[in-house]
Amino acid sequence: MANTKSAAKRSRQTLRRAARNRSVKTHLRKLQKQIRSASDRTADQLRAAISAIDKAAKNGVIHRNAANRRKARLNKALATK
Repeated sequence: MANTKSAAKRSRQTLRRAARNRSVKTHLRKLQKQIRSASDRTADQLRAAISAIDKAAKNGVIHRNAANRRKARLNKALATK
């Protein structure tokens, strides 16, 4: 338990941010799975996934290098099929 008001506030903020980050990461995973498993991938699906990845990186949910790696892998998967 937090000893000070500020520590209690930080704890509350951390819980809210962790929940939000978890939600965003889950959404990213879902988008990536849909693209990889779809037999007919569209450019719109890829564009939506890349946009979501960029937003997550901008907000600090994932690292920018991880975002670039994910985008490269999605583009590579689209190019091979």
